[in-house]
Amino acid sequence: MSMTSEKIDGNMAVLTITVPAEDFNKELTVVYNKQKGKFHVDGFRKGHVPMAYIEKVYGPEVFYDDAANNLINKTYGKELEGCDLDIVSRPEIEVTQIGKGRDFIYTAKVATKPPVELGEYKGIEVEKTEITVTDEDVNAEIEKARQENSRTIEVTDRAAQLEDTAIINFEGFVDGVAFEGGKGESYSLKLGSHSFIDTFEDQIVGKNIGDEFDVNVTFPEEYQEESLAGKPAVFKVELLGIKATELPELDDDFASEVSEFETVDEYKEDIRKTLEVKKEAEAKRAKESKCLEKLIETSTIELPEPMIEYQQEKMLEDFGYQLSQQGLSLDQYFKFTGQDRNAMMEQVKPEAIKRIKTSLIVEAVAKAEDIKATDEEVEERLKETAERYQLDVEKFKELAGEKEEDAIRMDLSMEKAIKFIAENAKEV
Repeated sequence: MSMTSEKIDGNMAVLTITVPAEDFNKELTVVYNKQKGKFHVDGFRKGHVPMAYIEKVYGPEVFYDDAANNLINKTYGKELEGCDLDIVSRPEIEVTQIGKGRDFIYTAKVATKPPVELGEYKGIEVEKTEITVTDEDVNAEIEKARQENSRTIEVTDRAAQLEDTAIINFEGFVDGVAFEGGKGESYSLKLGSHSFIDTFEDQIVGKNIGDEFDVNVTFPEEYQEESLAGKPAVFKVELLGIKATELPELDDDFASEVSEFETVDEYKEDIRKTLEVKKEAEAKRAKESKCLEKLIETSTIELPEPMIEYQQEKMLEDFGYQLSQQGLSLDQYFKFTGQDRNAMMEQVKPEAIKRIKTSLIVEAVAKAEDIKATDEEVEERLKETAERYQLDVEKFKELAGEKEEDAIRMDLSMEKAIKFIAENAKEV
């Protein structure tokens, strides 16, 4: 097995991987052994049709696709281990030669890490972030604490209001016909959350438990389900129940329950001090962010499109994982919001570009200034990470492996480089 590489325009490269004919023939036999039970030929027992006979009846290429996919999966990653290119995208695979008794050859078009022409990163001028904690800030924190210590009560003596949670049965109809995915039973809907399309939630406000009523809405023109896009719909709704949030009184008893202080005044003063520390940290991050934005403006990087697409896909995967923690899939989210994958890919593209450029620029500064993480810093971060997973640090190292340790070392060097840039900046 061998691989050659050729750099092409736009920070792209083409890898050509050749697998010996002997290996390709062996893979054809592997595929045949897995699939022979699927072929039914008169005169042969199921699973006993000779490979040569199947190839004669169905064509010699009957096993090619699966053999090719298997070999690509087996060989691509191995060949990259010895590759001196810094690849930053998924490969665009093309099979260029395939056939029994012939070398199997395929190409992988990939993006490579682009060079960075750094702007001036010392003495960057940024606007100073003022640190102030207002009474409104303190009161907002107290309201959060009240919300966290609230209780949910059943409401039976009034109509539904915004901020209530309505328990509903519903079924949607377009042109008098029920549509798929438009039905729910005992569904909890926070009124005012804008979880449902159009004015659906607004039309529940004012209704009483036991009411059965129609909700009239119009699906967005760009709705993912084309058969519903732009169409008016009627939802038959039954209001089964109403739940509201009851907040605790703000008094000394509340202060002593949620903090170590005996009075509301002491509690407020502690919140103010905590917010000051928090805002100082926020100001520090804001300064770092402004510095990086300025550096992005003054630096030159030619990003290959596949590198951007790879970052976009990772962002969607991360978002899908977050949704899964809430019991939703990405497809369900698209259906509820009227978006689709392509629209969301386009939506996250500017942030994807910003993330890539920031990472490349910070990495370039670290290299220019020879900023590295020490072994002691890496060890400390490993300990912190192990503690989060409630593991012994040695056990964590064993489970994580060298790649995790290398990733931590890189993260630390990047953090130090960002700190270096900010410390050398001027606030005006």
